[in-house]
Amino acid sequence: MNAFRVQYRDEHVELLVGADAYQQEGALTTFFRCPSDRQVVDSWSTRVASIRTDEIMSIRRLDGEIQPEPAVA
Repeated sequence: MNAFRVQYRDEHVELLVGADAYQQEGALTTFFRCPSDRQVVDSWSTRVASIRTDEIMSIRRLDGEIQPEPAVA
């Protein structure tokens, strides 16, 4: 499962699980889920989250490092 580790200027960290790509849209950086692991943002992409760009210190892609949680019976 794809994810991004976003570190903010105030040092807190957020994991955005399920995002495949991101791009800057004006004052925001928007993360997208893309069909078929294409990693290309197009009209078929779904927005996952938007964050003010000036609040972001770093973005790190975590390919396959995040494991889905097991289903609870």
